[in-house]
Amino acid sequence: MYLTGFADEAAGSLVGQIKATLELGWKHIGARSIDGVNIHDLTDAAFDRVCEQLAESGVSVNCFGSTIMNWGKDVRKVGDFERDLEQTRRAIPRMKRLGTRLVRVMSYSVIHGAPAWDQMAAERFRRMREICGMFLDAGLQPVHENCMNYGGMGASFTLRMLDNVHGLKLVFDTGNPIFHTDHDSPDGDMQSAWDFYRQVRQHVVYVHIKDAVFNPKSNKTEYTMPGKGLGSVAKIVRDLVSTGYDGGLSIEPHIGAVFHDPSVTTDEEKKYRMYVEYGRQMEALLRAP
Repeated sequence: MYLTGFADEAAGSLVGQIKATLELGWKHIGARSIDGVNIHDLTDAAFDRVCEQLAESGVSVNCFGSTIMNWGKDVRKVGDFERDLEQTRRAIPRMKRLGTRLVRVMSYSVIHGAPAWDQMAAERFRRMREICGMFLDAGLQPVHENCMNYGGMGASFTLRMLDNVHGLKLVFDTGNPIFHTDHDSPDGDMQSAWDFYRQVRQHVVYVHIKDAVFNPKSNKTEYTMPGKGLGSVAKIVRDLVSTGYDGGLSIEPHIGAVFHDPSVTTDEEKKYRMYVEYGRQMEALLRAP
């Protein structure tokens, strides 16, 4: 097992991301955005500089945090799929150049106002099979995150997706269930991170660590240090350790910065320090009996 993180929550520049990683004594970064641009959308010249900086630092990229098929894209739009294909074609040679095997993908945004059983699942699966097949054929492993997407609607949706997209594995996010409706629940309850994880555990090869509490009255989510919220982080990590999990634990604090919500920001130094502190508290949680 190894620790890593979405270091763009520590700093926008790769220099700052590497600095935070080395301060923690870690060897890996989960690459998402660099200077505000996703790693698969950087210009060739900018990506060349990324490769040089990483080589000089000794830090490697263990996963591409892509925007492919994510919550910002609509399964009803042909243009979004074409953009996904372009991003996939760029990502594959870049992953190979960096020696990165994992790429985070999703399953398109939920169609709000449509019932859970009418989410154009067949079209989602068709697109996912094509894109995931491109990665798999290149010897790379796509991993699906339970986020604001079809697979994140509940454990049964994830399992149905896996049945229809062979070769796809999971990155389980401990924090996302806290503020998502469980579409498997007849009463429309919020999801339980532990119950979701327990049902999909055998397919999990990577884990995002974030934690939070959710206030249903205000409909607001407050992110916390790991193990301090409702994400069952300690329980899930203990289960991973006891079952011999040897993959990555990737911190995604959402305290100093939120990738998809630019309103959640602090000054750069504080953001950096909060990321490092989050990593240290994650290490302490791992050491706890």
